[in-house]
Amino acid sequence: MAKKKPIKDAAESGVTRRGFLGSVGAGAAAVAAGVSTRAEAIPEITDPEEMVQIALTVNGRLHRLLVEPRWTLLFVLRERLGITGTKAGCERGECGSCSVLIDDLPRYACLTLALEAEGTEITTIEGLLDGEELGDVQRAFAEHDAFQCGYCTPGQIVAAEGLLRANPAPTDHEIRHGMSGNLCRCGTYQHIVNAVTHAADGRRKGGGS
Repeated sequence: MAKKKPIKDAAESGVTRRGFLGSVGAGAAAVAAGVSTRAEAIPEITDPEEMVQIALTVNGRLHRLLVEPRWTLLFVLRERLGITGTKAGCERGECGSCSVLIDDLPRYACLTLALEAEGTEITTIEGLLDGEELGDVQRAFAEHDAFQCGYCTPGQIVAAEGLLRANPAPTDHEIRHGMSGNLCRCGTYQHIVNAVTHAADGRRKGGGS
């Protein structure tokens, strides 16, 4: 009768019961989840300080520049392009001093990444000039004393321009609602309403842009 070979214990074979069950369990879980058990490359995390190239169209002019992904449009306009009519106020989307038009819609430049604005038409207060002359909304603000310190005025005018592009004949209520995202610490709100009304009237009569 053939002699049975002695069974090696776990220590001699290099495999323990716990290790065997663990490896089987891990393999089964991977198969059940449809996950490959092979090592896969982990994508690199983008460095927020790594410069990337973008192209921004501001006031009809194309600018190609390097930016950090975290830079706001406000920062790029003022500190990289030297377009300083757009003012830095609260820098948290509460005052509206940094308002610009992006594809004709008012946006807070402090809450918009420069990368987000690529491929759009950006208009700042400088882009509302009529050659070397003030644009119609700018003239209306001057004629109706719609400012005192003037710091919020560029954002107010840009917001008013966006409102009139969307609604050429707004009521007083619609003007107040449309301008509500722009704060004036000097309190010239009624003058602002008068200025926007005047600019709207001028456009309807063919005197504005």
